[in-house]
Amino acid sequence: MKLISPILAALSSLAWICAANAGCATDEEPCLVETGSYHIALPEPAEGSGQSSSRPAIIWLHGAGGTGRGAMRNTGMVEAVLQRGYAFIAANGKEREGRFGTGWYFHPDWPKERNEIAFLKSVSADAVNRHGVDPERIILAGFSIGGSMTSYVACADPKAFAAFAPVAGSFWRPHPTDCSGQVRLLHTHGWRDTTVPLEGRPLRGGAIFQGDVWLAMQIWRAENGCKNLRPDSFEIGEQFWRRKWESCDPGTALEFALHASAHGIPRGWATMVIDWFEGLD
Repeated sequence: MKLISPILAALSSLAWICAANAGCATDEEPCLVETGSYHIALPEPAEGSGQSSSRPAIIWLHGAGGTGRGAMRNTGMVEAVLQRGYAFIAANGKEREGRFGTGWYFHPDWPKERNEIAFLKSVSADAVNRHGVDPERIILAGFSIGGSMTSYVACADPKAFAAFAPVAGSFWRPHPTDCSGQVRLLHTHGWRDTTVPLEGRPLRGGAIFQGDVWLAMQIWRAENGCKNLRPDSFEIGEQFWRRKWESCDPGTALEFALHASAHGIPRGWATMVIDWFEGLD
């Protein structure tokens, strides 16, 4: 038994990794929708639940120049999601002109070649119909520009997904003056991020400016009807320093998680977000 257990553990880990490298679940190619594509890895069904049971999911938006397939190679993050019984869905950004290649048409005031909110809704609907994802338990999340896209979806269509979890990406200037409704949102950022600093920075010689994350949190507080500017509770953990606003309107959720690293997806992020989501009312 001492020998078998490590072997089983290794085989189990290999199974998760193989699932994470899948295109459209068990198919090698990505799932196609009308205006784009996505990759999906599915968790093993819970014991006794049957294959038809609906499952929650995280839809993940990659950073500039990335791909959904590339996101699937982040086996630590994907495995953490699958082991909690969530599907991991990695949408593909559209090719853009310039040195960054793929990305998202996130800013509402800038030209765009695709309606990204409509695309993401089609990804969600396809995953529900084809893969048994629960439409009421989908978290939209993303990194860097994918985090910006997540924030703008939350602002423009807060009912499109159950919750939002941007990482190292938020609004750009000019910041939104108003959003379309209240949100459940957990923003994660690195203290030493110089690619997307908390205060933002100019790009292209000052032609465009990243936004201020602190101002973004102020926008979310106002939208959620939070009574206090300061957080209502603080938590200092081994990996994250978390600030939570609790004196807000019922049904809303707003939290900020800071980590000590630079521009990246911090270790433990997926577990933290799923714990946060499952703890919501």
